Amino acid sequence: MEDDSNLEFHQKFLSIDEKLELKDMESLKFLCSDLISPKNLENIQSAHQLFQKFMDQDLLNEKDCFLVAELLFLIKQHNLLQIIGYTKEKVQQEISTRMRISSYRVMLYSLSEEVTEEDFKSIKFVLHKEIPKTLTSFLSLVRYLEKKEVLSENNLKKLEEVFTSLKRNNLVKKIHQYIQEKSKSEEKNLSAASGTGENTEEEYMMGRRHRGHCIIFNNSKFLTTTFREGSNKDVAELTSVFEWLGFTVTVHENTTKEKMEEILTLCRTNPEHQDSDCFVCFVLTHGESGSVFCSDEKIVTILDLTSHFMADQCPGLKNKPKLFFFQACQGKDIQEGVPLEADARNASVSPPAPRKVPQRCLPKEADFLLGMATVDGCCAIRNRLTGSWYIQALCHQLKRLVPRQEDILTILTVVNDVVSQQADSEGKIKQMPQPAFTLRKKVIFPVPLDAPPPSEENVFFPLE
Repeated sequence: MEDDSNLEFHQKFLSIDEKLELKDMESLKFLCSDLISPKNLENIQSAHQLFQKFMDQDLLNEKDCFLVAELLFLIKQHNLLQIIGYTKEKVQQEISTRMRISSYRVMLYSLSEEVTEEDFKSIKFVLHKEIPKTLTSFLSLVRYLEKKEVLSENNLKKLEEVFTSLKRNNLVKKIHQYIQEKSKSEEKNLSAASGTGENTEEEYMMGRRHRGHCIIFNNSKFLTTTFREGSNKDVAELTSVFEWLGFTVTVHENTTKEKMEEILTLCRTNPEHQDSDCFVCFVLTHGESGSVFCSDEKIVTILDLTSHFMADQCPGLKNKPKLFFFQACQGKDIQEGVPLEADARNASVSPPAPRKVPQRCLPKEADFLLGMATVDGCCAIRNRLTGSWYIQALCHQLKRLVPRQEDILTILTVVNDVVSQQADSEGKIKQMPQPAFTLRKKVIFPVPLDAPPPSEENVFFPLE
């Protein structure tokens, strides 16, 4: 039986080998340059030989195929992941804690994907005195420069100069983003190793192995109230944005109060918090002042929900930012016109006067942030077709402003402005979000390597 199992294991990788092209093979060998010696790499002609080398070095075995899954993910061969029991989404969830390919190598490969044939010809012309004519691809050029010690993880000047001369500013920007994040990560790791375990600067540490967990409670079905149409749009956008930011995202659909308590208990005891930077939680549901509704229409107070993650309950998150966002009404609903709805249970023609976030909602302990879709006593609007005003604006501004290294409170201030300017077609329905916090430092997420270019304009989401 053991021989049969081993044979089946090897057949999986033979199957992958058969479906890869020569270009894929070059990409795999390049990405593995830090794991396998140059001499051994030169002798590898097929993917199966590469996988066998992984097995010889105990980087790949029947219990752990993640390295191959990571490589297939990076070269965008997502359809082959199923052969070894993975999906694109599963790799995205695990890569922040299990990645074996260095960020330097990933950055160079990312550059190669944007270098056109014309770019490569121009690069060879610019460097014709320094490189042989036989180089056939940008990756082979990079490996040659590395061999000559002209290019390394700590020396990217040559590539900067080349891309600057070609006016490929987007590629120069990618290099600068990598250098910036590497420098910040090294500084924060040095601070952590100094013995205090804390970053003494003005920012929370964002250089640990794992960015953190992001859990989303999406309650769209209830016992007696109407279906929260459009909430799935919020879930999809949140998942995309927070995976882009490096979080492991988990969505919990239509949870009862008992189930929510069970999930929160498991989450607060998760040992992975110890190696993470941050924790994020979204609650998308109906609500009342200081409380939210579970799918069985039982109430959970916001303070009860957040208190699971105080230092005495969740020591792994001590001195780390804990960010909670609530897309839920905090007062009477306005239901005026389709497809607009408000996330409260009972209808009313007009909202009560705005009030502050109730103090009973915010833990007195440090390092918490509450991002409320609306001020206390007022409604939070959700479009049945496009999602909620607040969540959609938040996601857009994160994508726009994280690449500019803006902190979360600055981003939420912009979200306040964007949402406050929206209204229904008659100008009667308005919404004002409100953050409340006990943060002690700035929360600045590292810029993802594939960050989109910043956008200058505020985006307004359609109401009809």
